[in-house]
Amino acid sequence: MPDYAILIALITAALLFDFMNGMNDAANSIATIVSTRVLAPRYAVFWAAFFNFIAFLVFGQAVARTMGSGIVDTKIITDQVIFGALTGAITWQLITWKAGIPSSSTHAMVGGLVGSAVVHAGTGVILWHGLGRTILAIFLSPTLGMVLALILMLITAWIFHKFLPGRVDAIFRKAQFLSASLYSLGHGGNDAQKTMGIIAALLYAHGQIQGEFHIPLWVILACQTAMAAGTLGGGWRIVKTMGSRITHLSPYQGVCAETAGSVMLFLATSMGIPVSTTHTITGAIVGVGAAKRASAVRWNVAKDIVIAWIITIPAAACIGALGYKLFGLL
Repeated sequence: MPDYAILIALITAALLFDFMNGMNDAANSIATIVSTRVLAPRYAVFWAAFFNFIAFLVFGQAVARTMGSGIVDTKIITDQVIFGALTGAITWQLITWKAGIPSSSTHAMVGGLVGSAVVHAGTGVILWHGLGRTILAIFLSPTLGMVLALILMLITAWIFHKFLPGRVDAIFRKAQFLSASLYSLGHGGNDAQKTMGIIAALLYAHGQIQGEFHIPLWVILACQTAMAAGTLGGGWRIVKTMGSRITHLSPYQGVCAETAGSVMLFLATSMGIPVSTTHTITGAIVGVGAAKRASAVRWNVAKDIVIAWIITIPAAACIGALGYKLFGLL
């Protein structure tokens, strides 16, 4: 197969992953606003998709640069390495989507890339600073999201404790439009950039990007569009897990969870750290549930999600390594 045909096929596969990412992570953006019945699912996905798409107007491309040139050495990037990375990421996405488990698209891609690159050229190609920050975020983003959500819950309860429940509900139903918008914006800003980085690394390897590593505008627009389209597709199994199986949410709890998640995503994106939106919002939802009472959280569901987080990178890395070998056979 000619080089240009392979390049087009791999870019198409990367955009497919971005579409699946949007579909899988639609739950992160809309689970709370759907579970609190502020918006019906069909309207919520359009709301989230819009803010997913316009995120590139707000954020830079620091996360994309980390993903494309900060996890493994760009000098060893080949079509075979990218094929392995995408195989690991897409396969793991399909497995967890089928099971209804909110796994991390971010760490599936990181795992697939690392597994494929290590088989190609050994562990020396890993850029440990970038990979280390990404792995550290597995633990920090949900933990900080949980703590921040809990603090916001306590502050909110103190401010509104004299209000009638119906009045509080009415106020936070309106406020949730803003908090959900901010979270969807943060999601589009962080998550879409991961695929941008992979495509840019592929173009760089093919000599299509000259000079310093950067992200072409058409790549930015294509990735944002693919993610927004995936969000429109929805991920209803995961919406159910995120929005109701972990804990029951009221509108003011939804606002606290989304606000905490937004703060974490905005901070990570500004620092160029690819974090998991799934981890972030799950930690925030657990935080608002625990603020009410510990028994309000279904800890067995949360435990299953945490296990999925821990195994995502190694599982995707193994699949990515197999994908690398498969490409060689083909």
